[in-house]
Amino acid sequence: MSSLTAHGIQRAPRIRCVLLGIVVALMVSAPALGASTFTFSGDRTSIVFAAGRERTLLVGNARIVSEDTEIEAQEIEIYGDDFRFAVARGAVRVIDREQDIVLTADRLLYDRIERITRAEGNAVMEDRRNETVVKGALLENRGRENLTIIQVGVRILGEDLTTRSEFARYRRDQNILELSGLPVVFWRGDEYRASRIVIDIDRDEITLQGAVRGTITTSDEASEGASNRAADE
Repeated sequence: MSSLTAHGIQRAPRIRCVLLGIVVALMVSAPALGASTFTFSGDRTSIVFAAGRERTLLVGNARIVSEDTEIEAQEIEIYGDDFRFAVARGAVRVIDREQDIVLTADRLLYDRIERITRAEGNAVMEDRRNETVVKGALLENRGRENLTIIQVGVRILGEDLTTRSEFARYRRDQNILELSGLPVVFWRGDEYRASRIVIDIDRDEITLQGAVRGTITTSDEASEGASNRAADE
C-alpha cells in the first residue's frame, strides 16, 4: 500500500470549524429532548404516566422547544425509563438558534443515557455561521466515545474545503478525520484522492493511503491560468 503525507496545508482552523459544526448539529437535539424543562405541542397527543411505561407521543405538526433548540417533525415519541429515548419521524427539522445550525433528516433518534444521537435518511446539516453543509444517509454522534460517524454519500461542502466519500469518522479526542470509500478532498484548487485519507487537524497534516493521486495548483500556475483566461476574454 502506498502512502503520502502532505505537510503545512494550513487548513486546520477551517476543518475544525466544520467538524465541530457536525458534532453540534448532532447534539443539538440532546438539550431539547433531554432537558428537564421543555414545551411540546402537536395536533394529537397521548401521554402514559404508568411506572415503567412512561410514554409521550406527539402526532401531526409535532414540536419540542427548549431554551435554544427547536425540533419539528410529523411525529415525535419520548419513552423509556425516565424518558430515556426520543424518536422524531417524518420531515425532521432541528434548529439550534444559538449556534445558527439547521439539521434535517427523515428520522432522528436520541438515547439520553448513552448520549447517542442518530440522524437517518437524507440527513443534511447546514452550519450557517461557518457557511458549511454536511450531507449523508446517516449522521451519528456517540458522546461516550467522542466519535462522530457519517455514512453513504458523504459530502462536506465549505468555502475552501470540499470532501466526498462513502464513510467518514471523526475522533474528537484525537482531532482526526478519516475518510474512506473513494474519498476525494478538494482544497483551494488542490485535489487529493486515495483509498483512505486521514486528516490530522492538530498537526496540519493530510495522509493519503493506497492508490494515491493528487493535483496541486501552485500560485504561479494559478496566476498563469488567470492571465490566459483574461487574454481569451
